[in-house]
Amino acid sequence: MTRADGTGRRRRDVLRALAACSALPMLGGLARDAHGAPAMAASAPTTAGGTCAPVNWPDWARFKASFLSDDGRVIDRSMGDQRTVSEGQAYALTFALIANDRATFDTVLDWTANNLAQGDLTAQLPAWLWGKQDDGQWGVLDRNPASDADMWIAYALGEAGRLWNVRRYTALGALVARRIAAQATDFIPGLGRTLLPAPVGFHPAIDLWRLNPSYVPMQVVRYLAGRFPESGWAQLISSSRKQISLTAPPLGFVPEWAMYRAGRGFEIDPDTKGEGSYNAIRVYLWAGMLAPDSDDLHALMHTFGGMLRYVAAHGAPPERVNTRDGTANQVGGAGFSAALVPLLHAVGDTAHAQVQVARARGLEAQSAPGYYSSVLSLFGLGWYDGRFRFAADGTLRVPWEATCATR
Repeated sequence: MTRADGTGRRRRDVLRALAACSALPMLGGLARDAHGAPAMAASAPTTAGGTCAPVNWPDWARFKASFLSDDGRVIDRSMGDQRTVSEGQAYALTFALIANDRATFDTVLDWTANNLAQGDLTAQLPAWLWGKQDDGQWGVLDRNPASDADMWIAYALGEAGRLWNVRRYTALGALVARRIAAQATDFIPGLGRTLLPAPVGFHPAIDLWRLNPSYVPMQVVRYLAGRFPESGWAQLISSSRKQISLTAPPLGFVPEWAMYRAGRGFEIDPDTKGEGSYNAIRVYLWAGMLAPDSDDLHALMHTFGGMLRYVAAHGAPPERVNTRDGTANQVGGAGFSAALVPLLHAVGDTAHAQVQVARARGLEAQSAPGYYSSVLSLFGLGWYDGRFRFAADGTLRVPWEATCATR
């Protein structure tokens, strides 16, 4: 495989004095938090010499072994082009931070900059799609950035800067956040300043926009608005919550995509026809992981009644659901069950949450999950196991912070 050159030299100029944190014990016997899920450990022990070792997170270790190349590329092996998407790079950065895995974080960040941003994330947003081209060469397949990936990258950088006390990460996160707000938003009558899925291709008519509710996890929106106040993200809080709350009613299922027409509001997307599936499952996941004292959780927790009732009645979430009439024809896989666990806890349905945990673990034991299912499980089951939480302002809370983070 080729690698982008130019200014794409390894950016390993930051001191690596901070090692990662010590192993997090299994949490089955710990106290429960306000959700009824295992609470986070208050701190983690240090190793000899006062430094910290990476968190012992078996699911993350399996993900790296299955999908992460030595040079920092997350590979979707189910696709013929062996593609990498910027979303996968963003999630890997987030999981590496949760695991206090600084070496992997830097490797993933380097690959992302070198190959998706032509060597410089300070100058441009990353392309969303990279893989094997028709001529057999490797490189960018679609240069349009994906705003959901980019905001998770900005988030991971901002929190890495705070937790690891690295100013370069913080500065880079601020630049990425500002560039998203400048290039991938638009003022939409009735919504206000709104995040678009990408800078190009989602404003097909003067009065029409195509939006994706799964692209606006409220904890990340809140974080970027608070952490980088000059980025413009504060203007996106209201419209982001509206994308979620106004697309799920009346049946309580979230669609993959939705059209918004000025003067009329949200309409059915003609391409996906109101279906909810692999995009939409993340909306329930993001909402469930909101802090118990979050205004956003209080505003959204009654939005998803259709999905919660379906899970209670059928024992698993649907892989695809018609959000207009609630019909579904197939249950989702392990990742879908894992994605519903935090929301079930948030509404107090711990019994069905535990059923979904058992189902997800059982399916994963039967056959190795794919890239996307593994991502959903890392979020959903990692949250359930108490490996991380989000505060009301979106700040990441990890058990190792008090002991291992440098101040």
